Amino acid sequence: MAAETHLQGVEISAAQFFEIWNHYDSDGNGYLDGKELLNFIQELQQARKKAGLELTPEMKAFVDQYGKSTDGKIGIVELAQILPTEENFLLFFRCQQLKSSEDFMQTWRKYDTDHSGFIETEELKSFLKDLLQKANKQIGDSKLTEYTEIMLKMFDSNNDGKLELTEMASLLPVQENFLLQFKSVKMRGKEFNKAFELYDQDGNGYIDENELDALLKDLCEKNKKDLDINNLPAYKKNMMALSDGGKLYRTELALILCAEQD
Repeated sequence: MAAETHLQGVEISAAQFFEIWNHYDSDGNGYLDGKELLNFIQELQQARKKAGLELTPEMKAFVDQYGKSTDGKIGIVELAQILPTEENFLLFFRCQQLKSSEDFMQTWRKYDTDHSGFIETEELKSFLKDLLQKANKQIGDSKLTEYTEIMLKMFDSNNDGKLELTEMASLLPVQENFLLQFKSVKMRGKEFNKAFELYDQDGNGYIDENELDALLKDLCEKNKKDLDINNLPAYKKNMMALSDGGKLYRTELALILCAEQD
């Protein structure tokens, strides 16, 4: 098994990291959880033993945290913290700019330069190049292209060659990814447009902070299992990070609340 063989390596390449993730995320939902996570932990321990390698301190802490129950859930970011992956590729998962949902939203606005609602190949390449430069790392264009292609393969769940907001949010640690909480409350196109017009009370074509507050309160009331009204200030702060000077337009709000256009 290629993935298990990769786990025996002293250093794992970017391409091997992708193969490992793809193998253990067997249902393709973007996370390792339940049996997937326990299976990964078991095979990681076996692979290291077979290669005559001790578990690193990070691996031991990971096994202690997630190895005793089926309740654990990790994303790509958490996996990158424990596997000995090539240094430059790891920087994308340890980026200080992406430690919170608010930072992530602001970064998204910067790199979705055409406001298409997607990060396309060239935009993604610019994003990765800037991250490396901020870490004082220089790599050749061919390596940057390789990293860009791997990131697309890793996060582009619907294989359309570009990243949606929710797909790229996999760069966030699971605990910081507030978009996960809104996944089950997304609306279809017509329903979303109706809601936007209802809460855009002055009809000026955008949602301001007060209007967003009212919308989120109602969403929390209707979806108590998924959304916690005590987190409303954080939800609002994260969403407003997508706004244009306090104006949250329909296309930006749709990235979070609209499942598809009718």
